[in-house]
Amino acid sequence: MIDKTAQRAASGPEPALKLDDFLPYRLNVCSNLVSSALSRIYAERYRIGVPEWRVLVTLGQFGMMTAKAIGAHSCMHKTKVSRAVTQLEKRKLVARRANRDDMREAFLSLTPAGRDMYDELAPIAIRFADSLLANVDADDRPALDRALRKLTERSGEIVADIAKPRDRR
Repeated sequence: MIDKTAQRAASGPEPALKLDDFLPYRLNVCSNLVSSALSRIYAERYRIGVPEWRVLVTLGQFGMMTAKAIGAHSCMHKTKVSRAVTQLEKRKLVARRANRDDMREAFLSLTPAGRDMYDELAPIAIRFADSLLANVDADDRPALDRALRKLTERSGEIVADIAKPRDRR
């Protein structure tokens, strides 16, 4: 039988950070798995990727928006939004209208074909979300929702605080 102290010494010190217990890591893994599973559904059927999906469903819910507003709402970098919009425009799913007050930006909206795709996708996405939540007891769902809202809010506060110039902190 090997002495546990000797075994630990041979394998090195106990790690300060255990990824499987680290909340940001766990949230990221969960997010990636959920996104990957859902994207297989719409990638196969509609030939769109995650950024295009996010733009499409954001416009489907909110109607006309600027690319900047889409990026802010979906937490996507402006280059990803721009590329997704370009792809959706090529497929005639999104239309662009110039903003007369600020020619640097445009208003984006779904075309009739884009609206049709959204109307088909939305129920599929809802069924997918329902199937995820089926593993969570109904009594636990409000707590899960509150926890996700609080984590999202706090993450936004931390990002805003980090973005402040040092002399303002």
